[in-house]
Amino acid sequence: MPSGVDYGEFGGSLPAIASLNASYSQTSQSLPSMYYSPYTPGERRAISDVRRTFCLFVTFDLLFISLLWIIELNITLTIWENLEKEVVHYNFQSSFFDIFLLAVFRFLCLQLGYAAFRLRHWWVIAITTLVTSAFLIAKVIISNLLFQNAFGYVLPITSFVVAWLETWFLDFKVLTQEAQDERAYLAALNAACERGPMLYPRAVSDGQFYSPPESMAGSDEELDEEGLGRRATTAQEKEFVRQGREAMAVVEQILAQEENWKFEKNNELGDSVYTLEIPFHGKTFILKAFMQCPAELVYQEVILQPEKMVQWNRTVSGCQILQRVDDNTLVSYDVSAGAAGGVVSPRDFVNVRRVERRRDYYISAGMATVHDAKPPHSRYIRGENGPGGFVVLKSNSNPSVCTFIWVLNTDLKGRLPRYLIHQSLAATMFEFMSHLRQRISDLRSTLR
Repeated sequence: MPSGVDYGEFGGSLPAIASLNASYSQTSQSLPSMYYSPYTPGERRAISDVRRTFCLFVTFDLLFISLLWIIELNITLTIWENLEKEVVHYNFQSSFFDIFLLAVFRFLCLQLGYAAFRLRHWWVIAITTLVTSAFLIAKVIISNLLFQNAFGYVLPITSFVVAWLETWFLDFKVLTQEAQDERAYLAALNAACERGPMLYPRAVSDGQFYSPPESMAGSDEELDEEGLGRRATTAQEKEFVRQGREAMAVVEQILAQEENWKFEKNNELGDSVYTLEIPFHGKTFILKAFMQCPAELVYQEVILQPEKMVQWNRTVSGCQILQRVDDNTLVSYDVSAGAAGGVVSPRDFVNVRRVERRRDYYISAGMATVHDAKPPHSRYIRGENGPGGFVVLKSNSNPSVCTFIWVLNTDLKGRLPRYLIHQSLAATMFEFMSHLRQRISDLRSTLR
């Protein structure tokens, strides 16, 4: 087994999960709204990357103007004498102190409006830009700054340009991007809450699948759609089930948007990696590969037996099943191996997983969660996985082949450059496929 993990910790707590074979989904349909209760946009919304960049630029505005003013104070006499002259004995025609106060005014208004209160309207920056422009124009016309030194030109021009750059950035980048993300997110929620069509429609005969009895929203039956075996009872277990269903719904929506996947790279075996931007989850990586083996074999190795993956998958150095919640849901603790030649150190993850069998495919979806048995440890950096999982598509014409899809959305934390993380993730996905093909080859040679 790969080194780097204390397997004594994992060995004694790997309950069998073969009973997941008996878990079927309801007529291969997307989850109805009674099973999926996503957060509202207000609850899910965090400050966006583009808004964070805007707030950083506003901070730069204040610091840069302050630096220029401090330099100006040191040109003649001492800084304290010039401070007394420009602040205590302030004169509109000769002092630069008011330009500094103008930068403070912009900083306070914009940070309060767009960082603290997260306003989504342009009226705050319209006021700050109007006040800045009017004041600077009046200052240049009335004062005699242009006759003092070079800073008589530099400070007013810099303040004017930066104020308008902030206006452009907010109006054309921040508000526009966030509006697009919000529309896409609401569309995804509406689609997830509706009873959507099957991914691969086909007539289903009566009795082909178990169909659970109808239950009222919020009842216990709702949390155990198969009606068999283990059932979630505690509030924490019900939350695990809800998270699993949420991840399942997001993965189904990703699969339904294949035409929007952006191609990134492929390898010599024809495996391809795509990306898709998911609102409030960021960039999602999607691996699609053709497998020369039955779908059931991949389902057994990748989805049903995650704790045995350490025996053949070198990208994972440990997996422990922390809790079986119900016949479809479990909580696992996973430790990834290092990547990018050791630049990316090992991470650990706590994930909730939901497994379902459909007529035309098998699916396992999951996302990060919190479990008392595995709090963060100083030995590893705790990563967080967004909605993702594995999908094994059966072939209608040839049962001896299948298509494997891996949806990966992860935040490795730490201080790694984003481009390095993206490169390492694509390489890790290709490496995983290499190990999986070798595992399938070994199993088939053993069965002969």
